[in-house]
Amino acid sequence: MSTAVATEPAQEFGTIFKENARLVYQTAYGVTGRHEDAEDVLQTVFLQLMRQEFPPDLRKNPQAYLYRAAINSSLNIVRRRRHEVLVDHDAHFEATSAMTDNAEAEIPRLYEAIAKLKPDAAEIVILRYMHNKSDAEIAKILGRSRGAIALVLFRSRLRLKKLLTEQLGKMTP
Repeated sequence: MSTAVATEPAQEFGTIFKENARLVYQTAYGVTGRHEDAEDVLQTVFLQLMRQEFPPDLRKNPQAYLYRAAINSSLNIVRRRRHEVLVDHDAHFEATSAMTDNAEAEIPRLYEAIAKLKPDAAEIVILRYMHNKSDAEIAKILGRSRGAIALVLFRSRLRLKKLLTEQLGKMTP
């Protein structure tokens, strides 16, 4: 009987992993823009779950819990990335100059600006614009009102506009 009890959490963990690994990976990739970082986030989120008892929020709504965990872990990576020193400047220059589409060149700045938002605001922005969720869907996922979601999105767009304008001002001589 003790082996059945021991395998039950492992089976539950396996089920949660199978059902949500893709969501965690896609969320992380949407925030970080890098496959390697998305894989790191996926591994980090599920390793943390293995090392601790399942939180009540996880059992209540696994998607919402894991989505938040993926967002937080991804934002930590984006924040850390700002402080990294590039070792191979030539490779970075070649990669940057190879970008021909202006929109592609702006993506890292957008991720950096999103990382400066409050975590709940960043989460809502990512759900809306990277996962194409409606305000109503976001409200359901996060257990908040649709009006509250709309207000956070409105304020977040203003904040992002300000942050991106400041970034451009720093880049212009």
